[in-house]
Amino acid sequence: MQIFRTVVWVVLVIALVIFAVNNWNVVQVKIWENLVLETKLPVLVLVAFLLGLLPMWLLHKGTRWRLHRQISSLQDAANAAVAPSLSTTNLAEANPDNPAN
Repeated sequence: MQIFRTVVWVVLVIALVIFAVNNWNVVQVKIWENLVLETKLPVLVLVAFLLGLLPMWLLHKGTRWRLHRQISSLQDAANAAVAPSLSTTNLAEANPDNPAN
């Protein structure tokens, strides 16, 4: 599985480099009427991707954190549930000499 992940990352990086080399043009982004940003197209695409990725990554991290806390509390509750202790009545029932068992 690790080799598959590595191959996918290598292919994505190669595709990104090819895109960047072929589209290394200056583009103008009009933010407001008097504010124009001139940047290279690959930089603009990368920044837009990261701005879209950030909220979903934060949501994912928050959900994982909440689930890990919930799992930990459930494991602590399961560990706290102690097996019933052997009382004298249970010992009598567990006696191998007792023919009732």
